[in-house]
Amino acid sequence: MTHLQTELTYPAIAAACAMAGSVFDVKSRRIPNFITIPGFLFGLCLHLALGGWKQLLSALAAGIICGFVFLVFYIAGGMGAGDVKLMMAVGSIAGLTHVPYLLVLTALCGGAMALGLAWSRGALRQTISNVGELAAHHGSEGLQPHPDLNISNAATLRLPYGLAIAGGCLLTLYFQFQ
Repeated sequence: MTHLQTELTYPAIAAACAMAGSVFDVKSRRIPNFITIPGFLFGLCLHLALGGWKQLLSALAAGIICGFVFLVFYIAGGMGAGDVKLMMAVGSIAGLTHVPYLLVLTALCGGAMALGLAWSRGALRQTISNVGELAAHHGSEGLQPHPDLNISNAATLRLPYGLAIAGGCLLTLYFQFQ
């Protein structure tokens, strides 16, 4: 396999994993472990098979970095554990070289989707106000979840973030062609 083929293989498989997770997230608001855990392990095995031990360690680092970044949002009450595990899985599959793309493009997709959801529900002004309230809360309370504005509150707008992760993976794949 050529270098270009392997560099496209990793984000393509990561996108497939993320899309599978997003289907479950949209339907049930859960991303099952039978997608995330095998996805993470598959990423490690894929990198070992195609690039040896150095690539395996690189894939492990990618998964840990992606998982840690999303773990911060989980601790703060902003996303579910399935989102964290899915991001960890796609990070290990995509590999360390794709982590900056994955994180930035997923965040941009999530932000755009959140604004679109808020606008479609007529709650854009309130959502923007809530972002300011969250920033003030986390500025004074650290990573403690906000008492009202968190994923546990069924009254808040909630985005199935698996969609944003899938979008970030697809955009990462797209930018490999540029």
